Amino acid sequence: MTSTSLTPDEYIAALPAERQAPVSAIRQAVNTNLPKGYKECIGYGMIAWVVPHELYPPGYHCDSKLPLGYMNLASQKGHVALYSMSLYGSGDQLKWFTEEWPKHTRYKLDMGKSCIRFKKFDDLPLGLIGQLAAKLTPQQWIAAYECMLTSRAA
Repeated sequence: MTSTSLTPDEYIAALPAERQAPVSAIRQAVNTNLPKGYKECIGYGMIAWVVPHELYPPGYHCDSKLPLGYMNLASQKGHVALYSMSLYGSGDQLKWFTEEWPKHTRYKLDMGKSCIRFKKFDDLPLGLIGQLAAKLTPQQWIAAYECMLTSRAA
């Protein structure tokens, strides 16, 4: 569900009461562990963590006016979703994450290519979410992103 909120705080305040605490907890886990250089903002109607243009002037390849996205957090109709572009782009990151998941929560992993879906909020794997956020510095994410773009062009 796309939001018209202008800040992450506004985004959370506009959520139904039962979604505010889990979204806030996931946001805090990301913000506490995110390497220096990323910027938190609203992107695509969600809470977003991006590599700002000051660090990566080319921006997102599909629309260079947008900064390079790293993670997003959204309250969807039936779940809360955490999007991690590094899981989509790296087999190693995905393998690590799927192996770690059962060590951090009793719930089965529900995910798409980059989307981790949370339907129950009583056992959020906040430690694992923090580890995921901390995995790549902006410079490492830029290098991985450029490598993905190069391999797609070949």
